[in-house]
Amino acid sequence: MTISPGRVSITSRQHQTDPVPPPGRHSPMPTTPSRPHTARPLPTTIWLPAPDQPDSAPAPGSVLPVWAIDKIRTEYAHRPDGAPAPLLKIHIRDTAPGMDVRTPCTTYPDASGGTTSGTPVLLAELHPDTIPAPDDAFSAVGSEMHGAMEDGWPGFFHRAHRLLAADGLLLLATRQRRDAGILTDRLGSLVACARTAGFRYLQHIVIAHAHPVGDWLVPAPPTDASPGVTHSDLVVLTAIHHA
Repeated sequence: MTISPGRVSITSRQHQTDPVPPPGRHSPMPTTPSRPHTARPLPTTIWLPAPDQPDSAPAPGSVLPVWAIDKIRTEYAHRPDGAPAPLLKIHIRDTAPGMDVRTPCTTYPDASGGTTSGTPVLLAELHPDTIPAPDDAFSAVGSEMHGAMEDGWPGFFHRAHRLLAADGLLLLATRQRRDAGILTDRLGSLVACARTAGFRYLQHIVIAHAHPVGDWLVPAPPTDASPGVTHSDLVVLTAIHHA
């Protein structure tokens, strides 16, 4: 997203996890053979609040606004062949040893007032301050534990994988922050860490923090966001279990 005075226009934006876009001009006859195992482009979706949405920005300390969580419940917890899956939202404020004890969890009921059943959809809000800086490693340095017992992000992803059934969904919500005045994007490292634990990357969704007014978006950034950040990122992952 780019910002003009008082307005935002949406342009293409590339994250570390997004596939490289194809060239603007295509030749009918490729000059070089395609490489095997080349990743297919995955779509990036943009979610906007409704024009009459009163609270388009998240509350202080949160990553996602209420309207985005409601949309997640509709898009990912609903199952046409049965009762909707419960949505569990955890808010991760730190990744020090024993992080699970300090992580608050909210369970959302069915939006229509009915009952929920089955494996939950897990939504993890990652406060930008919990994401390692570019020069820091995601692994717990010096830790003798591995897998679900490991500290930090590797252990979190392994424990989340154990909680979810095959094809269960883990949604990561975070946003960029400034390190030494430079906006940093750590989505690629997060997704790589999740893949190591057994997750597959499905989708990247941009949550715009703005009010739509005509053909423009008026910025409504979170009060605790870094300067220039007018959106949050939602990454959809699915758990892979081998027989």
